[in-house]
Amino acid sequence: MANEFPQVLTIAGVDSDGSAGAQADLHSFFMRGTYGTLILTAAVAGNSYGIFDSVVMPVDFINKQFDVLADDLHIRAAKTGMLADAATMKAVAANLTKYDFGALVLDPVISTKHGNTLMEEEALSTLKNVLLPLTTVITPNFYETQHLVGRELHSDADIAEAAAEIQAMGAKSVVLKGRHDSDDQTEVRDYILLENGKHFWLTGPYFATERKNGTGDTLSAVITAELGKGTAVEDAIRIAKHFVDTAIQNEIAVGHKFGPINHWAVPIVLPKQTEE
Repeated sequence: MANEFPQVLTIAGVDSDGSAGAQADLHSFFMRGTYGTLILTAAVAGNSYGIFDSVVMPVDFINKQFDVLADDLHIRAAKTGMLADAATMKAVAANLTKYDFGALVLDPVISTKHGNTLMEEEALSTLKNVLLPLTTVITPNFYETQHLVGRELHSDADIAEAAAEIQAMGAKSVVLKGRHDSDDQTEVRDYILLENGKHFWLTGPYFATERKNGTGDTLSAVITAELGKGTAVEDAIRIAKHFVDTAIQNEIAVGHKFGPINHWAVPIVLPKQTEE
């Protein structure tokens, strides 16, 4: 029968070197045994040395992509990636309200893992007021968390308080990714606050490598794929953490400088077969 296979969606930009953005999402969807679809929001000209140019898709084109997918497919979970400006975010939010694409994982591309800001203030305000209330799971990095709550975080208690604030903004469950910007650290600690109030730290090893492009995209994409298959939120988060740690640890030789993580380091989850 039509649309029995689990279908998931990324609403994101594409990177020309394939290391991050929608390509990292689609790699992750495939490896977790789901069918990945894409609503293109932007295109980035970049390689392992850096980003050199970008183009934002027109809102009418973004709307049309939503229309045609909703008309044909059964999308069971969706995630966001690069939403370059307030107009794009408003269009995405309007369409996610219009169409039922299942659980929403919000990867707020506000700043890099090293703290470089990628989002203008109007867009940040739109993200907080329009997209956050639609969110099932949000996955900001350390610096994005600081942008969302509007202050610096210095302790575990600060991080826990920030998670509660972000949950109060509308996100059901919160994954605050730990810092990984110092070569003298030995572990990365993520703080998790679930919709039911359960909270805990997920700790993994720190790997001193420049091949980490697509880490955040992959974490949120694996969560999305698992939610699309009906996995519980906590289990989806734990699976995603293990997937990313393994993909970073087992490097892949692509590019000269800041290369991608290795999605093929984790055994593929074969698609579930429908019995005749």
